[in-house]
Amino acid sequence: MNIRVRNRERLPRACVVIYLLTAVSAVIYAIFTRSPAFADGFDRAISRWFRRALAALTGWFPFSAAEMLILLLPVILGFLIFLAVRYYSQSRKTVLSFLGRLLSAVCVVAILFVWCFAAGYYGTALDRKLGLSREKVSADDLYRTAVLLTEEINPLAERLLIASNGASVMPYSLSEMNEKLMAAYDAFTENRDFPDRFHSRVKPVMLSHAMSYTHITGVYSFFTGEANVNVAFPDYCIPFTAAHELAHQRGVAREDEANFIAFLVCVSSDDDYIRYSGLLNVYEYVAGALYSADRTLYRAAYAELDENAVSEERAYAVFFEQFRKNVAATISEKTNNAYLQSQGAKEGSKSYDMVVDLAVAYYRPQFTTE
Repeated sequence: MNIRVRNRERLPRACVVIYLLTAVSAVIYAIFTRSPAFADGFDRAISRWFRRALAALTGWFPFSAAEMLILLLPVILGFLIFLAVRYYSQSRKTVLSFLGRLLSAVCVVAILFVWCFAAGYYGTALDRKLGLSREKVSADDLYRTAVLLTEEINPLAERLLIASNGASVMPYSLSEMNEKLMAAYDAFTENRDFPDRFHSRVKPVMLSHAMSYTHITGVYSFFTGEANVNVAFPDYCIPFTAAHELAHQRGVAREDEANFIAFLVCVSSDDDYIRYSGLLNVYEYVAGALYSADRTLYRAAYAELDENAVSEERAYAVFFEQFRKNVAATISEKTNNAYLQSQGAKEGSKSYDMVVDLAVAYYRPQFTTE
């Protein structure tokens, strides 16, 4: 038998090592699901360094490496098919060897997920880390929270630069926004050991308009360590979304917690527009919950919102209508829902909305002083 063919029949040692690491990772993941303390310790001692390393490695690229990999996927698949036909179709052994190599590549992604990100889904809940009392929320609680948010939004909304379509305009570039968010993260984490503190940058998605059909405003790719942002959405969404994805990059895995960290970071900023972005985005979550609970209280709260913020909401509704119903959005929703449920979030995609509970817990101490 040809020596080259014989070599192709063998599974490389690197693949064997990857399979062993996959088995170890599976054990570690199983322990995550049973021990929040272990998950917290693993995240602090190990995962944070993997996330930092990946962020530093891909941070040099001016584009999103994750997006580029996805765009090149047809080329990669074509190349793999060529390899399979040209070099690994001589015998059953070569076919099995090729499949073994492909499986090892999938295992690398699974290993990165466990060692970089998975611990965040099973560690101590954010409300306990921040000392918040997360309780059952009433319609009155939602109304009071909406009013307090409105009182902070209105002075900022009055100073907005408003475009002809009624939407606000972010007064600086994405790069400048990133620097301001890094400063805000520094301010928020100054006296805290959570989330992880380091500097990085968000990556704009090149195909942001196409991505909008999935209703995805941003995504953290754990296998490249990048925080990616859909820049086709209205400007006021971008700082909050960037802060959310940067929270994932710093180990905050649960969606409601990433939303709340994004809010806290934005309001820690000394920049008016970033504060406005954080406040209005969380206001929308609270107002949505209030609308479902008590429409009379919702209308009373909404009536207090500054006219520029109201104009912002109307402009967003017009923007989003073009993407509201489509097949891509349905598939994206079902996929994300299944993924989140697989990581212990019983509510699935609705877990984003659970930031409302954290917002009410945050503002509740102010209720009695209104």
